[in-house]
Amino acid sequence: MSTLKWTNKDFNVFQINGLEQRMDALNSCVRPKFNKLGENFSAFFSSHLGEEFYPHVAKHARRTVNPPNDSWVAFAPYKRGYKALPHFQIGLWSTHLFIVLAIIYEAPQKNLMAERLLANKSLLQQLPEDFIVSGDHMSPAAISLQDAKEEKLEEMLIRLRDVKKGEFLIGRHIPKEEAVNMSFKQFQQLSEDTFQTLLPIYKIIQGK
Repeated sequence: MSTLKWTNKDFNVFQINGLEQRMDALNSCVRPKFNKLGENFSAFFSSHLGEEFYPHVAKHARRTVNPPNDSWVAFAPYKRGYKALPHFQIGLWSTHLFIVLAIIYEAPQKNLMAERLLANKSLLQQLPEDFIVSGDHMSPAAISLQDAKEEKLEEMLIRLRDVKKGEFLIGRHIPKEEAVNMSFKQFQQLSEDTFQTLLPIYKIIQGK
């Protein structure tokens, strides 16, 4: 993959007013980078998980008024979509970059996925201390895994299991200030390290 570097311009896209104007900036500035990441990391997941993975770059096609506050490329073993499956993501909010494994509310078997994670909670607790967890993919907020390890982690997994809108995201958030100072090589290595660490969790979610 050719050199890819995040810039302030990428993050500042989400400060642009107006749906059309923000989408134009997203399409010209950020989406080409997601397309490149899609090619690279779909091959990474296909190689490591033994099945074909496909990239899904956010199109925000259903929006008619409000411009998007974040954007991403997702990876899943289904060509036509990813939301109903556990999936990996690389994406941006105005404040940070995210590299995560996600189960969102559209997943019809998320109660079963949550049960598998609850049964293997100790493995989640052993993940790196700089990992974060979130219960809402529509919000930039997250809490550190370190802080969640006691009661909060189990609470989030129970909510994933029992509440229709329950979600679970785990991975890393990289503040904008750090992301724009990372070289391509540093970013690629961090992404690969994060995903490598999450692969066993993905397998647990899938019952493998």
